[in-house]
Amino acid sequence: MPIITDTPPDIVQENLELLRNDLNEKIPSKKLDENLLIATWNIRAFGNLTRKWDSDKDDSPKRDLHSILCICEIIKRFDVIAIQEVKSNIRALRDTLKVLGSNWSLILTDVSKGSSGNGERMAYLFDTRRVQLSGLAGELVVPNEWTKGLKKDVLQEQFVRTPYAVSFKSNHQTFILVTLHIKYGKKSSERISELKGVAKWLSDWAGDINAYHQNLITLGDFNIDERGDLLDKTFLSEGLFVPEQLQSKDTTRSIFNETKYYDQIAWFNNNKKVPNLSLKFEKGGNYDFVDVALKNRKLEKLSLSWLISDHYPLWAEFKL
Repeated sequence: MPIITDTPPDIVQENLELLRNDLNEKIPSKKLDENLLIATWNIRAFGNLTRKWDSDKDDSPKRDLHSILCICEIIKRFDVIAIQEVKSNIRALRDTLKVLGSNWSLILTDVSKGSSGNGERMAYLFDTRRVQLSGLAGELVVPNEWTKGLKKDVLQEQFVRTPYAVSFKSNHQTFILVTLHIKYGKKSSERISELKGVAKWLSDWAGDINAYHQNLITLGDFNIDERGDLLDKTFLSEGLFVPEQLQSKDTTRSIFNETKYYDQIAWFNNNKKVPNLSLKFEKGGNYDFVDVALKNRKLEKLSLSWLISDHYPLWAEFKL
Protein backbone atom coordinates (compact mmCIF):
# COMPACT_ATOMS: atom_id res chain seq x y z
CA MET A 1 0.00 0.00 0.00
CA PRO A 2 1.51 3.35 -1.02
CA ILE A 3 1.79 6.25 1.42
CA ILE A 4 1.71 9.99 0.76
CA THR A 5 5.49 10.42 1.16
CA ASP A 6 6.29 7.83 -1.53
CA THR A 7 7.50 8.99 -4.93
CA PRO A 8 4.36 9.39 -7.08
CA PRO A 9 3.97 7.56 -10.40
CA ASP A 10 5.14 9.47 -13.48
CA ILE A 11 1.61 10.26 -14.63
CA VAL A 12 0.84 11.85 -11.25
CA GLN A 13 4.03 13.91 -11.36
CA GLU A 14 3.14 15.12 -14.86
CA ASN A 15 -0.29 16.25 -13.68
CA LEU A 16 1.20 18.03 -10.67
CA GLU A 17 3.60 19.92 -12.94
CA LEU A 18 0.64 21.00 -15.08
CA LEU A 19 -1.17 22.18 -11.95
CA ARG A 20 1.89 24.11 -10.69
CA ASN A 21 2.25 25.93 -13.98
CA ASP A 22 -1.42 26.88 -13.97
CA LEU A 23 -1.19 28.14 -10.38
CA ASN A 24 1.90 30.18 -11.29
CA GLU A 25 -0.17 31.99 -13.91
CA LYS A 26 -3.28 32.60 -11.81
CA ILE A 27 -2.19 33.10 -8.16
CA PRO A 28 0.16 35.93 -7.09
CA SER A 29 3.55 34.84 -5.80
CA LYS A 30 4.54 35.27 -2.18
CA LYS A 31 6.75 38.33 -1.67
CA LEU A 32 8.72 38.59 1.56
CA ASP A 33 7.44 41.40 3.83
CA GLU A 34 5.35 42.80 0.96
CA ASN A 35 2.15 40.79 0.61
CA LEU A 36 -0.18 38.44 2.44
CA LEU A 37 -2.27 35.80 0.69
CA ILE A 38 -5.39 34.71 2.60
CA ALA A 39 -7.81 32.07 1.31
CA THR A 40 -10.89 30.10 2.23
CA TRP A 41 -11.88 26.70 0.86
CA ASN A 42 -14.72 24.33 1.59
CA ILE A 43 -13.05 21.00 0.79
CA ARG A 44 -15.86 18.54 0.36
CA ALA A 45 -16.05 15.96 3.20
CA PHE A 46 -12.37 16.40 4.02
CA GLY A 47 -11.97 13.35 6.20
CA ASN A 48 -10.75 9.88 5.36
CA LEU A 49 -8.92 8.83 2.19
CA THR A 50 -8.01 5.71 0.24
CA ARG A 51 -4.28 5.07 0.15
CA LYS A 52 -3.98 4.47 -3.56
CA TRP A 53 -2.69 6.83 -6.22
CA ASP A 54 -5.85 6.29 -8.28
CA SER A 55 -8.93 5.10 -6.39
CA ASP A 56 -11.25 2.57 -8.02
CA LYS A 57 -14.96 3.06 -8.58
CA ASP A 58 -15.72 0.71 -5.67
CA ASP A 59 -13.39 2.44 -3.22
CA SER A 60 -14.80 4.48 -0.35
CA PRO A 61 -13.82 7.21 0.17
CA LYS A 62 -12.99 8.26 -3.38
CA ARG A 63 -10.32 10.75 -2.29
CA ASP A 64 -6.87 9.26 -2.93
CA LEU A 65 -3.18 10.19 -2.70
CA HIS A 66 -3.12 11.93 -6.09
CA SER A 67 -6.02 14.11 -4.93
CA ILE A 68 -4.19 15.05 -1.72
CA LEU A 69 -1.11 16.13 -3.68
CA CYS A 70 -3.30 18.36 -5.87
CA ILE A 71 -4.99 19.87 -2.82
CA CYS A 72 -1.56 20.53 -1.28
CA GLU A 73 -0.30 22.28 -4.42
CA ILE A 74 -3.23 24.69 -4.15
CA ILE A 75 -3.00 25.24 -0.40
CA LYS A 76 0.73 26.00 -0.43
CA ARG A 77 0.15 29.02 -2.68
CA PHE A 78 -1.40 30.88 0.26
CA ASP A 79 -0.02 32.10 3.58
CA VAL A 80 -3.05 31.10 5.61
CA ILE A 81 -6.16 29.26 4.49
CA ALA A 82 -9.42 28.62 6.34
CA ILE A 83 -10.85 25.20 5.55
CA GLN A 84 -14.44 24.13 6.10
CA GLU A 85 -15.91 20.60 6.12
CA VAL A 86 -12.96 19.01 7.87
CA LYS A 87 -14.51 15.84 9.29
CA SER A 88 -13.96 13.98 12.56
CA ASN A 89 -11.63 11.57 10.75
CA ILE A 90 -8.60 13.72 9.86
CA ARG A 91 -6.51 11.20 7.91
CA ALA A 92 -6.58 13.36 4.75
CA LEU A 93 -5.65 16.44 6.79
CA ARG A 94 -2.75 14.61 8.45
CA ASP A 95 -1.40 13.52 5.05
CA THR A 96 -1.80 17.08 3.79
CA LEU A 97 0.41 18.35 6.61
CA LYS A 98 3.03 15.70 5.83
CA VAL A 99 3.23 16.94 2.25
CA LEU A 100 3.27 20.63 3.20
CA GLY A 101 6.20 19.96 5.52
CA SER A 102 7.59 21.26 8.78
CA ASN A 103 7.12 24.94 7.86
CA TRP A 104 3.35 24.54 7.95
CA SER A 105 1.13 24.37 11.01
CA LEU A 106 -2.50 23.75 11.89
CA ILE A 107 -5.12 24.92 14.35
CA LEU A 108 -8.64 23.48 14.32
CA THR A 109 -11.81 23.04 16.34
CA ASP A 110 -13.33 19.93 17.80
CA VAL A 111 -16.20 18.26 15.93
CA SER A 112 -19.58 20.01 15.76
CA LYS A 113 -22.05 17.69 17.48
CA GLY A 114 -25.64 17.12 16.39
CA SER A 115 -27.04 16.13 13.02
CA SER A 116 -27.10 19.69 11.68
CA GLY A 117 -23.42 20.12 12.55
CA ASN A 118 -22.63 17.30 10.09
CA GLY A 119 -19.64 16.13 12.14
CA GLU A 120 -17.52 19.01 10.86
CA ARG A 121 -14.54 20.96 12.16
CA MET A 122 -13.15 24.40 11.24
CA ALA A 123 -9.43 24.56 10.46
CA TYR A 124 -6.66 26.96 9.54
CA LEU A 125 -3.47 25.88 7.80
CA PHE A 126 -0.68 28.45 7.70
CA ASP A 127 2.89 28.87 6.48
CA THR A 128 4.89 29.65 9.63
CA ARG A 129 7.63 31.34 7.57
CA ARG A 130 5.10 34.01 6.67
CA VAL A 131 2.42 33.92 9.38
CA GLN A 132 2.49 33.16 13.10
CA LEU A 133 -0.19 32.71 15.73
CA SER A 134 -0.49 35.87 17.82
CA GLY A 135 -2.30 34.64 20.89
CA LEU A 136 -6.09 34.56 20.53
CA ALA A 137 -8.32 31.67 19.52
CA GLY A 138 -11.99 31.21 20.33
CA GLU A 139 -15.45 30.38 19.11
CA LEU A 140 -18.21 32.96 18.64
CA VAL A 141 -20.95 32.48 21.20
CA VAL A 142 -24.25 34.37 21.07
CA PRO A 143 -25.03 36.47 24.18
CA ASN A 144 -28.29 35.44 25.84
CA GLU A 145 -29.70 38.94 25.31
CA TRP A 146 -29.53 38.46 21.55
CA THR A 147 -31.73 35.36 21.62
CA LYS A 148 -34.56 36.87 23.66
CA GLY A 149 -35.90 39.24 21.04
CA LEU A 150 -39.04 38.52 19.08
CA LYS A 151 -38.08 40.47 15.99
CA LYS A 152 -38.00 38.75 12.66
CA ASP A 153 -34.64 37.16 11.75
CA VAL A 154 -33.28 37.33 15.31
CA LEU A 155 -30.99 34.40 16.05
CA GLN A 156 -32.93 32.19 18.49
CA GLU A 157 -30.22 29.59 19.18
CA GLN A 158 -26.48 29.03 19.01
CA PHE A 159 -24.76 28.64 15.64
CA VAL A 160 -25.04 25.15 14.14
CA ARG A 161 -21.31 25.19 13.38
CA THR A 162 -19.74 27.73 15.68
CA PRO A 163 -17.63 30.36 13.84
CA TYR A 164 -13.96 30.13 14.78
CA ALA A 165 -11.75 33.17 15.39
CA VAL A 166 -7.94 32.99 15.46
CA SER A 167 -5.43 35.85 15.55
CA PHE A 168 -2.33 35.83 13.37
CA LYS A 169 0.64 38.11 12.84
CA SER A 170 2.60 38.81 9.68
CA ASN A 171 5.38 41.37 9.37
CA HIS A 172 4.36 42.97 12.71
CA GLN A 173 0.73 43.33 11.64
CA THR A 174 -1.90 41.51 13.67
CA PHE A 175 -5.17 40.38 12.12
CA ILE A 176 -7.99 38.10 13.26
CA LEU A 177 -9.63 35.63 10.90
CA VAL A 178 -13.15 34.44 11.64
CA THR A 179 -14.23 31.44 9.61
CA LEU A 180 -17.80 30.15 9.37
CA HIS A 181 -19.95 27.59 7.63
CA ILE A 182 -23.57 28.77 7.69
CA LYS A 183 -26.24 26.07 7.75
CA TYR A 184 -27.89 25.67 4.35
CA GLY A 185 -31.45 24.92 5.46
CA LYS A 186 -34.37 24.43 3.10
CA LYS A 187 -34.43 27.99 1.74
CA SER A 188 -32.16 31.02 1.71
CA SER A 189 -34.24 32.98 4.22
CA GLU A 190 -33.36 30.38 6.87
CA ARG A 191 -29.72 31.50 6.66
CA ILE A 192 -30.43 35.13 7.53
CA SER A 193 -30.48 34.71 11.31
CA GLU A 194 -27.06 33.05 11.45
CA LEU A 195 -25.54 35.51 8.99
CA LYS A 196 -26.94 38.48 10.91
CA GLY A 197 -25.79 36.97 14.18
CA VAL A 198 -22.21 36.65 12.91
CA ALA A 199 -22.27 40.13 11.36
CA LYS A 200 -23.57 41.75 14.55
CA TRP A 201 -21.00 39.88 16.64
CA LEU A 202 -18.17 41.10 14.38
CA SER A 203 -19.45 44.68 14.37
CA ASP A 204 -19.61 44.73 18.17
CA TRP A 205 -16.11 43.28 18.40
CA ALA A 206 -14.53 45.63 15.88
CA GLY A 207 -16.12 48.62 17.58
CA ASP A 208 -14.76 47.70 21.03
CA ILE A 209 -11.53 49.57 21.73
CA ASN A 210 -10.78 47.08 24.52
CA ALA A 211 -10.96 44.08 22.20
CA TYR A 212 -7.84 41.95 21.65
CA HIS A 213 -7.53 43.52 18.20
CA GLN A 214 -9.91 45.24 15.79
CA ASN A 215 -8.40 44.02 12.51
CA LEU A 216 -11.08 41.50 11.56
CA ILE A 217 -11.53 39.47 8.37
CA THR A 218 -14.36 36.97 8.09
CA LEU A 219 -14.23 34.23 5.50
CA GLY A 220 -15.83 30.89 4.79
CA ASP A 221 -18.92 29.25 3.37
CA PHE A 222 -21.78 31.76 3.81
CA ASN A 223 -24.11 29.59 1.66
CA ILE A 224 -25.20 32.58 -0.42
CA ASP A 225 -26.86 31.54 -3.65
CA GLU A 226 -26.57 34.52 -5.95
CA ARG A 227 -24.38 37.61 -6.10
CA GLY A 228 -25.76 39.96 -3.46
CA ASP A 229 -28.30 37.41 -2.19
CA LEU A 230 -28.55 37.93 1.60
CA LEU A 231 -25.38 40.04 1.77
CA ASP A 232 -27.23 43.36 1.80
CA LYS A 233 -29.58 42.09 4.55
CA THR A 234 -26.83 40.71 6.74
CA PHE A 235 -23.16 41.52 6.39
CA LEU A 236 -23.42 44.74 4.43
CA SER A 237 -26.12 46.07 6.75
CA GLU A 238 -23.68 45.73 9.66
CA GLY A 239 -21.00 47.63 7.74
CA LEU A 240 -18.89 44.77 6.43
CA PHE A 241 -17.31 45.23 3.02
CA VAL A 242 -16.83 42.80 0.12
CA PRO A 243 -14.65 44.15 -2.73
CA GLU A 244 -16.12 44.16 -6.21
CA GLN A 245 -13.51 41.64 -7.44
CA LEU A 246 -14.89 39.10 -4.99
CA GLN A 247 -18.47 39.75 -6.06
CA SER A 248 -17.93 39.65 -9.81
CA LYS A 249 -19.37 36.98 -12.08
CA ASP A 250 -15.83 35.70 -12.67
CA THR A 251 -15.48 34.50 -9.08
CA THR A 252 -18.20 31.85 -8.90
CA ARG A 253 -17.75 29.42 -6.01
CA SER A 254 -19.42 26.18 -7.06
CA ILE A 255 -17.97 23.87 -9.70
CA PHE A 256 -21.51 22.84 -10.59
CA ASN A 257 -23.39 26.13 -10.82
CA GLU A 258 -22.02 29.55 -11.76
CA THR A 259 -24.88 31.36 -10.00
CA LYS A 260 -23.74 30.13 -6.58
CA TYR A 261 -21.59 32.47 -4.49
CA TYR A 262 -21.41 30.47 -1.31
CA ASP A 263 -17.94 31.48 -0.18
CA GLN A 264 -17.05 35.02 0.85
CA ILE A 265 -14.24 37.14 2.31
CA ALA A 266 -15.32 40.36 4.05
CA TRP A 267 -13.96 43.05 6.39
CA PHE A 268 -14.76 46.54 7.65
CA ASN A 269 -14.05 49.50 5.40
CA ASN A 270 -15.31 53.12 5.47
CA ASN A 271 -17.56 52.37 8.44
CA LYS A 272 -17.78 55.26 10.92
CA LYS A 273 -18.45 52.91 13.84
CA VAL A 274 -15.36 50.72 13.52
CA PRO A 275 -11.75 51.13 12.35
CA ASN A 276 -10.85 50.20 8.79
CA LEU A 277 -8.83 47.06 8.16
CA SER A 278 -5.19 48.16 8.23
CA LEU A 279 -4.23 45.71 5.48
CA LYS A 280 -4.63 47.10 1.98
CA PHE A 281 -6.55 44.86 -0.42
CA GLU A 282 -4.76 44.38 -3.74
CA LYS A 283 -6.74 41.78 -5.67
CA GLY A 284 -8.55 38.50 -5.28
CA GLY A 285 -10.57 35.80 -6.98
CA ASN A 286 -11.25 32.09 -7.12
CA TYR A 287 -9.04 29.32 -8.44
CA ASP A 288 -10.66 27.07 -11.04
CA PHE A 289 -8.95 23.67 -10.83
CA VAL A 290 -11.56 21.72 -12.81
CA ASP A 291 -9.68 21.42 -16.12
CA VAL A 292 -6.26 20.98 -14.51
CA ALA A 293 -6.32 18.87 -11.35
CA LEU A 294 -6.49 15.13 -12.16
CA LYS A 295 -6.78 16.07 -15.84
CA ASN A 296 -5.27 12.77 -16.99
CA ARG A 297 -8.20 10.89 -15.44
CA LYS A 298 -10.90 12.65 -17.52
CA LEU A 299 -13.41 12.79 -14.68
CA GLU A 300 -16.96 14.06 -14.58
CA LYS A 301 -17.46 16.99 -12.20
CA LEU A 302 -19.34 14.86 -9.66
CA SER A 303 -16.42 12.47 -9.34
CA LEU A 304 -13.97 15.37 -9.20
CA SER A 305 -15.95 16.96 -6.37
CA TRP A 306 -15.38 13.93 -4.11
CA LEU A 307 -11.69 13.80 -4.99
CA ILE A 308 -10.88 17.54 -4.80
CA SER A 309 -13.99 19.59 -3.91
CA ASP A 310 -17.30 20.96 -5.13
CA HIS A 311 -16.12 24.49 -4.18
CA TYR A 312 -13.38 26.58 -5.69
CA PRO A 313 -10.95 28.15 -3.22
CA LEU A 314 -11.46 31.91 -2.84
CA TRP A 315 -8.45 34.14 -2.13
CA ALA A 316 -7.46 37.73 -1.42
CA GLU A 317 -4.06 39.38 -1.63
CA PHE A 318 -3.24 42.18 0.82
CA LYS A 319 -0.32 44.56 0.87
CA LEU A 320 1.66 44.60 4.11
